[in-house]
Amino acid sequence: MTTRTLRIAMNGITGRMGYRQHLLRSILPIRDQGGLTLPNGDKVQVEPILVGRRENALAEIAEQHDVAEWTTDLDAVIADERTDIVFDASMTSLRAGTLTKAMKAGKHIFTEKPTAETLSEAIELARLRQETGVTAGVVHDKLYLPGLVKLRRLVDEGFFGRILSLRGEFGYWVFEGDHQAAQRPSWNYRKEDGGGMTTDMFCHWNYVLEGILGSVKSVTAKTITHIPTRWDEQGKEYPATADDAAYGIFEVAGPSGEEIVAQINSSWAVRVYRDELVEFQVDGTHGSAVAGLRNCVAQQRAHTPKPVWNPDLPATEPFRDQWLEVPANDDLDNGFKAQWEEFLRDVLAGREHRYDLLSAARGVQLAEAGLASSAEGRRIALEPISL
Repeated sequence: MTTRTLRIAMNGITGRMGYRQHLLRSILPIRDQGGLTLPNGDKVQVEPILVGRRENALAEIAEQHDVAEWTTDLDAVIADERTDIVFDASMTSLRAGTLTKAMKAGKHIFTEKPTAETLSEAIELARLRQETGVTAGVVHDKLYLPGLVKLRRLVDEGFFGRILSLRGEFGYWVFEGDHQAAQRPSWNYRKEDGGGMTTDMFCHWNYVLEGILGSVKSVTAKTITHIPTRWDEQGKEYPATADDAAYGIFEVAGPSGEEIVAQINSSWAVRVYRDELVEFQVDGTHGSAVAGLRNCVAQQRAHTPKPVWNPDLPATEPFRDQWLEVPANDDLDNGFKAQWEEFLRDVLAGREHRYDLLSAARGVQLAEAGLASSAEGRRIALEPISL
């Protein structure tokens, strides 16, 4: 048995997602479990290098979690021949440049999304990956979460019959920052810094729809800035120039070519009245299911009650109690960690990751189309992307 180490430069690690999901819940647990065990019994350990702009924060995180290396010099760590992988969770506006430098330096890349601010940039990244031959992975975390794993299993087993529609609700109230601190960074609400609900979340919705139902063929969207004024991390008032809500209707080509209508509401200005912060309901001729990040419930056709509309009497049926919990039937790990492990195995095997830069480009395409649809007030069809 042999042991080797993959050195991973983790850029943007002081940010919320970089720190919590990718360092704290993914790479450090992989390190602390002794690394990855390959089919032949070999061990592969991971060694994070923390990268960011704030020295004090990097030093504090490194000391707290026993990480040997940190740096504010991203270019140097990319150029370092000892670096195997470059991970990026920094600002969207900087991402394409970082990924381009990393791939040209021969580094494998794993990245948050969107991968670029424009579709043309996203396609160029996919082409560069093809030219360099590196392994590239894009975070598709929601497909690895227990709720959507269960939902996908129902699709694969034919539970729904002919799938008719999907309805999604996502979001929560992000405080403006004046009386209570905002839960998200201020750049998220400035268009000039790469912020915006549509840019952020339509990339997610594209891979969720692709991973659960099929390819997205068109979008009709309405985007809006509900909260026009917010306060930043220093308590300074600023105008919110980016959309904080997006309401979309997507036409999806289903597993057998059938047309599926998907509707997803996304908002940072909504108060939650549902079981999880994101939920998807899929309805089909033979059954329906509702999935969140962790849980999934289903109702078969034979078990579907027969409600009768009567506005003169109070509803007495316990509608939620009429659904059955879908079991996991497996040990489902943290979704971010699960994809990291799959990506690392692909790097070691020298093969492409299934959620790559081309998949990410389709997400950017959907975001661009959503913004255009809202601005122009029309349905926009999506053309296939080719390299």
